[in-house]
Amino acid sequence: MNVQPDKRRFLGTGWKFPLQVTPNGRIAQARAEQRVEESILLILATARGERPMLPDFGCGMHDLVFAPNSASSVALVVHLVRAALVKYEPRVDVLDVHAESTADSANRLLIRVNYRIRATNAIGNLVYPFYVTEGR
Repeated sequence: MNVQPDKRRFLGTGWKFPLQVTPNGRIAQARAEQRVEESILLILATARGERPMLPDFGCGMHDLVFAPNSASSVALVVHLVRAALVKYEPRVDVLDVHAESTADSANRLLIRVNYRIRATNAIGNLVYPFYVTEGR
């Protein structure tokens, strides 16, 4: 796929997440599609209220850490993930968000996110593990 350079420039360049140093002592950079994926992971990993200057930034699923592992909690996690990505990641169209408990651990949800990068029409997906502890 031959994408014009100015369209890929929109995807951005920035510090790699998590922060890394290259062998020559510089800060590692992430570009284009990799930058978008790291941005999605950062949104999902940030709890609302965690950043003092951006109190609304992040995903509200962290409020459900001690919620019971039920179908309604899973549906709420899916809704909160989709809402956070739509609000904070304008470079993608969220195609599907799905969450399910794993067989080996009832306290872990695997959240699968399928997205399309608007500038390049490239399809991407990632799996984010979210740990819940059943409330009593």
